[in-house]
Amino acid sequence: MTTTASTTKVGIADIAKGLVDMAPSVPLILKHVPGLIHRPADAKRTIGHVFQKEAAAHPDRPFVRFEGRSTTYGEANRTVNRYASTLSDLGVGEGDVVAILAKNSATDLLLMLATVKLGAVAGMVNYNQRGKVIEHSMTLLGAKVLVWDPDTAEAFDSIPQDALPQHVFDFDSFIEASAGRSEANPAITATLPASTKAFYIFTSGTTGLPKASVMSHNRWLASMSGIGGMAVRLRHSDTLYVPLPLYHNNALSVSLSSVLAAGACIAIGKQFSASKFWDDVILNRATAFCYIGELCRYLLAQPAKPTDRTHSVRLIVGNGMRPEIWDEFAQRFGIERIVEFYGASELNLAFVNAFGVKRTAGFCPLPYKVVQYDDETGEAKRNAKGRLEESPKGTPGLLIAQISDRVPVDGYTDSSATEKKIIRDAFADGDAWFNSGDLVREQGFKHIAFVDRLGDTFRWKGENVATTEVEGALDGHDCVEQSVVYGVAIPDTDGKAGMAAVKLRDGASFDPAGVAAHLYDTLPAYAVPLFIRIVDELETTSTFKSRKVELREEGYSSTGDDPLYVLAGRAAGYVDDYDDYVADVTNARAPRG
Repeated sequence: MTTTASTTKVGIADIAKGLVDMAPSVPLILKHVPGLIHRPADAKRTIGHVFQKEAAAHPDRPFVRFEGRSTTYGEANRTVNRYASTLSDLGVGEGDVVAILAKNSATDLLLMLATVKLGAVAGMVNYNQRGKVIEHSMTLLGAKVLVWDPDTAEAFDSIPQDALPQHVFDFDSFIEASAGRSEANPAITATLPASTKAFYIFTSGTTGLPKASVMSHNRWLASMSGIGGMAVRLRHSDTLYVPLPLYHNNALSVSLSSVLAAGACIAIGKQFSASKFWDDVILNRATAFCYIGELCRYLLAQPAKPTDRTHSVRLIVGNGMRPEIWDEFAQRFGIERIVEFYGASELNLAFVNAFGVKRTAGFCPLPYKVVQYDDETGEAKRNAKGRLEESPKGTPGLLIAQISDRVPVDGYTDSSATEKKIIRDAFADGDAWFNSGDLVREQGFKHIAFVDRLGDTFRWKGENVATTEVEGALDGHDCVEQSVVYGVAIPDTDGKAGMAAVKLRDGASFDPAGVAAHLYDTLPAYAVPLFIRIVDELETTSTFKSRKVELREEGYSSTGDDPLYVLAGRAAGYVDDYDDYVADVTNARAPRG
């Protein structure tokens, strides 16, 4: 963290100012307070139920806007019900999985709503996955139906035939199959408890393959009350623009729940483009948008132009806004309020900047601790009595969240993977806490600042990257004998970029173009390492982990005589390291493509 971030403290004056700013939104806040205080798992309230209630109350309001075209709540609900009827006739019911492989569109969103209205689970597949990774994801889902977007043909074509479900549709064939079907709300929607699973969101794990984290309707409703109703506080006349993929919780949970909390409109960007971002915001008449930190950095790196200020955006919601660009971003683009939050797909709580304090990941009223941790393993450290100890106030520590009946963990589809994230008997016999895997710093009044990510994953471009997945891809190239992958900090960027230490096979030479092409074919673009260091040996003894720590500390600036290559982009591949490369990454000039 920067000095600015580390010295930020939240005081009573910050809270008082935030309360004054909240005053105009009191009716909306009061509407959602009950959802924070009491949210029983057996309540007959779900995402589909909330959506169809808004559609009944305000059928003529715009609900979703895509590429400038608006669809009203009433029209959207009728389409959703036709889709649900089609899925139901295919045998989809409560607990079944519908896999959705799509780039952002209105159809993508409406398919998800149709699925959850039936009590089924929407498996939101990351369209960047390929080959063995997407095969693993499809196998994990065990879907009854797959609906895919023709724009994701490359990903779809890489799924082996035997990993496909019984029923497979592309968008056009599914829409055609849904024509003329019933537009009535499915009867089952009104009977579903809030504890029902809503969707699976894929997140990288330390196994090297994605894990599917579970989002229940109840947890989504918590986002609607806590983030949407209490912090974002949209007006029903607002439009929230979503340039992030709908397989992300930022889009599917935070953004959609904020929209439905107010009966507002969600505008969907097909995919993020820094050069065309504000044009799309203006086309879709957006007054707010969701972000990740990298998106904001890319926008700042663009040349100044009139659209920087000719839009109508007054607030933004997201995570990863670097403290050092917070004020610059707000001033350049005329943003009145930045609603930063901290959370994770599998975590059972979230922090949100409800009081509008600068340079904080926000506030959380639920029970959590910031504890001491082991530098090498990234695990919580136990004292001589076998208990955890809190980190001194203001110093970085590992964030853990208490698990209880009030704050349960949805976890992953794999119960053993969930159990690995749970710390038991932490402070007392029988207690249970969820390990976030993240370092944070307490700022006062139950606010935190995000510091870093621990363990065998790192975060880059808003995505969690599993080092073992990248190592597996590298080791699959003919010239590579073994690799070690780790994250390295890049000045003024969110997260950490990938770096690999590579030992070549005997007699082999490094193939810069071939390795890059192989990695782009095997990994999502965000997971391709920016730096490759060629080393003579990699330790494989019991001290291997400490060597990995050492490599991480040396980074790209202390590689000695080892050859160092940097990623120029998809077309150019890896090239010899050059002096301005890090600056090019900081300013979004590299890698290209």
